[in-house]
This record gives sequence, structure tokens and C-alpha cells, in this order.
Amino acid sequence: MTVRLVECVPNFSEGKDRKIIDAIADAIASVSGIRLLDVDPGKSTNRTVMTFVGSPETVVEAAFQGIARAAQLIDMRKHTGEHPRMGATDVCPFVPVTGVSMEDCVKLARELGERVGKELSIPVYLYAEAASKPSRRSLAEIRHGEYEGLEAKMKGADFAPDFGPGSFNAHSGATVIGARHFLIAYNVNLNTRSKKLANEIALNIREAGRAKRDEKGEIVKDANGETVKVAGSLKECRAVGWYVDEYERAQVSINLTNFEVTGIEKAFDEVVKEAEKLGVRVTGSEIVGLVPLKPMLHAGEHYLKKQGRSTGVPEEELISCAVQSLGLSELSPFKPAEKIVEYTVQTPGKHLRDLSLTNFVHELASESPAPGGGSVAALCGCLSASLSSMVANLTFEKKGMEPLRPDMEKWAREAQAMKRKLLYLVDEDMQAFNGILEARRLPKNSQEERHKRDNSILAANCRATIVPLSMLKMVPELLTTALEMVEKGNPSSLSDAGVAALTALACGEGAYFNVLINLSGLGTSEEEVTFNHNCRVEADQLIKAVRAEAEKIRALVLSRIS
Repeated sequence: MTVRLVECVPNFSEGKDRKIIDAIADAIASVSGIRLLDVDPGKSTNRTVMTFVGSPETVVEAAFQGIARAAQLIDMRKHTGEHPRMGATDVCPFVPVTGVSMEDCVKLARELGERVGKELSIPVYLYAEAASKPSRRSLAEIRHGEYEGLEAKMKGADFAPDFGPGSFNAHSGATVIGARHFLIAYNVNLNTRSKKLANEIALNIREAGRAKRDEKGEIVKDANGETVKVAGSLKECRAVGWYVDEYERAQVSINLTNFEVTGIEKAFDEVVKEAEKLGVRVTGSEIVGLVPLKPMLHAGEHYLKKQGRSTGVPEEELISCAVQSLGLSELSPFKPAEKIVEYTVQTPGKHLRDLSLTNFVHELASESPAPGGGSVAALCGCLSASLSSMVANLTFEKKGMEPLRPDMEKWAREAQAMKRKLLYLVDEDMQAFNGILEARRLPKNSQEERHKRDNSILAANCRATIVPLSMLKMVPELLTTALEMVEKGNPSSLSDAGVAALTALACGEGAYFNVLINLSGLGTSEEEVTFNHNCRVEADQLIKAVRAEAEKIRALVLSRIS
């Protein structure tokens, strides 16, 4: 259920010839499961930056195809441009977005580097988080001397590539591959035209800070004659002040190189604080390009907390709070579907979760066999989580129950997380059932086709069993949350907490039915018999515990109501 998403941002040494740029982009986009988000050519730099996302496996394949096509079409012996570069594919970083770690991206960088070196005979250097030695963490250090100085550098023992040939590749140069954090390009708008004031704010907040000055206002130097710097207030933050003709105002232009260290909300609040010292007012901000979901949720939570409100609210409300608090729509509308990475790659098409209540029940009541009981069971689980979240948030706001706020906020957040998972299972169950139908429609005219069809049916039946089993596994947590609401929640919402338990039980019973009926479709092979036995034992144990806990909560609710 957790989407695994990696961003890749290769830079190619061609920004003028549209045929070459399009050919590289087509090679990347041709890989199934890849979403090419942006192609940004620069004529003066003679360089094109492409941004695409996908699963870890597909991203590596797409990156390789792009690098391979660039190696065919770009001759570095003829290349000129303003931007530093050392190869046809100059740099190719992997960036974790969701469901993957930095360690995962380091492995991807090494996997790609080895393949590029071996199959394309291009020297590869690893940088940033994937660097093989501290001296190679910096891209600028590796690229020093650029393409023109590469042949001489490679003759030195300390500049042997991490992968690929140790000799100079005159046609393709060398490629730097690595893993880094997501860089958020973020501008804060000011009610002034003064670039000087904007830059003063930037100097105060950026990690690199400014030159230290003595009492006479002269720059202080250290023993080596280097300028002594006074660090700014924000880590992992680069910033500069500038004036934008289009907006007729100055901005503090910020690059956040690790949003886990310094998030959007922290940068915004710091600019507000520094601006006030100078008599300047922040009017809003803008995100340039795309942003992951996580920093947007963090920002929404931050501002809800400042308002004294619970953060256990739907994802959409957190995003809305972030957009309003940061003024992200001041210059142009902030559209989550177009600006948040995870939303841009959602599978297009019809989703049950997006239907209105009326349209959902109409669809359910039609002659189509899906959606059916499995989707309804998942929906019952969603309703249970939603009711528990509601009771928790009502308790959070209830006067006289302030000591319970931390616990209620925790339960509300956990209920929201369960709601999101179960909401996706509403669609997943239907897709699993449709997968069985599709497998049964496969041809069976030859032994090979029959074998392929049998394997597809087995895989589809297993998937159709695992989906409701995963629902059933969530029910104990739903009941635990409902019990907390019954015992500690706002007394006026006791019946709501009770219904949360009843709908959790309905989810469990419905999921259990679906596990059993899908197991009945399995065959008698050793693999199927083992799978059948393991799933049945687990489901039987789960439903027994669920029924006992649900009855306990039902009795408690009735005793308290009467």
C-alpha cells in the first residue's frame, strides 16, 4: 500500500538541439512506470535538466536508457557551454521521495554506476551520499577542471573512477552518479522593491552566513588569510535576495537542501522574524517546481499546532492549512495535484474513493460484480477510523478535558493514517477481483499459454486473498482506538465511539468472508495448499480475537449509555 517513489534529475550536456533532447527524453519516458515531469533546456549553458519519478527499479532502468542515448548522440569533443560539465550525462542524482530511504538511493546509484561503467564504458564517479570517499562528496570537487582537464586528472592514481574504465573516454567524458536529499526551491515574497533588504535577510538565515566584521567594519581574516564567516540561523539552507520585475517586488530566494533539517515552515517563519526587524512585511511565498508531500504535511501540522488545534485531521486539510499559512497562492494558484510529487504520479482513471456517496452506492448496486463485499468491508473500516478520529478531535476541543489533549491528538493521527490505508483498499479489493477475471480470460490454446494462464490465476487469487487479509489485520487496531474513545473520549460522543467499534467488526467479518471465498478458489499444488493453510490459520485467529474484543466494547457502551 505504501508507494515507493524515487526522483531522478539527470543533467545532459545538450541544451540547443531539440532532436537530441527529445530523443533522450523519449528514451527515459519509454520505460514503463516512469513519469517524466520536466524537461528544462538552457541554450547558454548548453545543458538540459530532466526530472522523472518512478519506483526504484524503473528509475534505474530509465536513467540507464537516458545515459545510453546521450552517449550515442552527444560528442563532448564538440561541446561548449557556460555551465561546468565533464560528460555527456554530467550528473545523475537519485532522490528519495516516499517509501524509500537514502540508503536505498545509495544502492541505486551504485547499481546504475556499475552498469554504466560496464555496458557503456563510461567512467563513473560516485558523489554526495553515495560517495566512496569523503573527498568525492562534493560535485564541484569531482568536476574541477571539467571535461577539458579530465584526461590529465584520470592519469592520477587518486582520481581512478568508482566504476568503468580507468582511461579517458573522449566521446562521452565521465558521469557523476549519486544520491542526495530532495532540494526544495522556495521563494518568500516581501512588500519591498529593495534587493538590499532582501539580501540582508538572506545573509541572516542562510547556513553559509556572512563575512565577520570587526569594530571598524572591516572583514576579519583568519591565520591563513581566509575570511571568517558568521553562520546564519538555518542549517541546510542557501539563500540570496533578489528583485523580480514580473512581480514588482523583492524575494528571499531559498534552496532547502534537506527539509528534514529545515522545513518550509521553519524557513518562512525565520524570514518573517528577520523581515520584521527591518520594517519589512512578508506577503506570501512560492514553491518553484515540485515538492514532496511530507514537507507540506509538516508545515500544515506546524501551523495547526500554533493555532492550538489537533493535527489529527485529513491530509487535505493539512495541505490547505500549509498553503494558506505560507501564502503559497499569492502569486499564482497552488494546485496540489500539479505541485506535490506523489499526487502527480497517481494512477489516472476511475477510483471508487473519489466517487460521491450517491455515485458509490449506485455503482455498488449495479449488475457489475465489483465493487463488492470486499470494498464494502474496507469502507466499513474507513468509517470506523473516521468516527474514532472525530471523537478524538471533539475531545481535544472539549473544555475541561485539556489534560487528554496529547493522547487524543495521537489517537486522531493514528485513526487518520488507518483511514487513508483502508480507503485505498476500497479500490485495491476491486482491482484484485478484476485481476482474477483478467487472468481467466488469458488464452489457453497451447501448453505454454495454459501454463502462463495457470500461474496468472494463482497470482491473482493470492492477491485477492492478501487484500482482505490485510484489512482483517488492521481491525484489532481499529478496535483498540474505538475502545480508547469509549473509555476516555467525550461522553457526549459515546454512541459514536460505539458505532466505530461496530463498523470495525463489520470490516473484520467482511474481510474474513472474502479471505475464505478466495482461498476456496486455490488448487491442490503444494504451494497453494501451504498458502491456503497459513492464511486460514491466521484469519481464524484474527477473527476470533476481533469478535471477542468487539463484544467487550459493545457491552461496555451499553452499560454506560443505560
